Amino acid sequence: MKRRKLILLCLLCGTSLYSAAQESRSFQLEVRNTWTHEQTDAPVVVKLSDLKTGFDVLSATVTDGVREIPSQLDDLDGDRKADELAFVIDMPAQSTRQIDITLSAAPAQKTYTPRVSAQLLIRDAKKGKHAPIQSVTVPGTTNFYNMVYGHGPMFESELVGYRIYFNEKQTIDPYGKFTPRLELTESQFYPTDEQLARGFGDDVLMVGNSCGIGALKGWDGQKAVHIAPVAYRTERILACGPVRAVVEVEVQGWEYQGSRLDMTHRYLLYAGHRDLRIETSFSRPLDEEVFCTGVQNIMGNETVSYSDHHGLVGSWGRHWPVNDTVKYAKETIGIATCIPQRYVRQEVADKDNFLYTLAAPGERGFCHYTMFTSRKETFGFPDAEAWFGYMQEWKDRLQHPIETRLLP
Repeated sequence: MKRRKLILLCLLCGTSLYSAAQESRSFQLEVRNTWTHEQTDAPVVVKLSDLKTGFDVLSATVTDGVREIPSQLDDLDGDRKADELAFVIDMPAQSTRQIDITLSAAPAQKTYTPRVSAQLLIRDAKKGKHAPIQSVTVPGTTNFYNMVYGHGPMFESELVGYRIYFNEKQTIDPYGKFTPRLELTESQFYPTDEQLARGFGDDVLMVGNSCGIGALKGWDGQKAVHIAPVAYRTERILACGPVRAVVEVEVQGWEYQGSRLDMTHRYLLYAGHRDLRIETSFSRPLDEEVFCTGVQNIMGNETVSYSDHHGLVGSWGRHWPVNDTVKYAKETIGIATCIPQRYVRQEVADKDNFLYTLAAPGERGFCHYTMFTSRKETFGFPDAEAWFGYMQEWKDRLQHPIETRLLP
């Protein structure tokens, strides 16, 4: 009798596992580029809630009918279930393509070559090592800046690297590269002399008290102000490839303009991209709070700027990237930030930045975009004129995102 029960139990378990492994659904997605230019590595994101699979998705296969397209599934809300499917695709000008997507309850059996990376490391001073973590939260009064190796999460595409400071500045700091490749998992923002001799990149900007590369700040009517005081500050890695890195910085209880705000910045960097999409969200609809962002007025007296007066601003300048002016040479860098016109209130400046103020009354968030280039790059821009021209093309591209439609 016991043997029969055991056999029956094994059969039921085997049937259940087989059923789960076989559970899958396929979809066809129409992808359209309405822009008059080709888009290379154009991001495509599919919300799994729109697909209504009826099961927890553990793996995905994306093809264009001929080739498989590298993709990733991301859990963005921490419930250990995939929320979005993301991939990048090349789209000719004013073209339409059909993409086949298969979602499965079976675990993934394949990997793709990573084109982005992301890491958050805690220092172990006694052992001289750095432990990788996914998230860390500290009270707003705790100085955790030097406890995090690299001072915050570090992430990269083949073209550029970034880090977000874990303090009240929350500044976006750039890492410039000579060659398009992934480096930060090895150099961790501080290349050794041996790595520099091998052609590694390095920190290319001394951000000081500025907004650096498009960091959001408060605005006191005359100048940008840091995000403080806060009750708690969190930094986390949500996704680290192979085709996009997603990093979050959250503050709770920011005392700002008579309010207490809970605010989250989500930074998205895609393979083949130098630009960041920054999504800012709040726990409640905004009132009349005013914020600011823009680009650093690069230190020194060699900086020029450009603005279209409708949300696009950029700078180009040359200065030392660190305090050591003996070992390091001056770096030339270009920065750009683009804010959707609907959020722009006023074009302003302070001694450290070229800025726009922005607001979104009645809304629970907004987004903006930022990017940089360095003269280190063998694939970059020779001068300010070329950079400012690219900025305008970039804004035009941002206004023509890839459109998608599920086919019946």
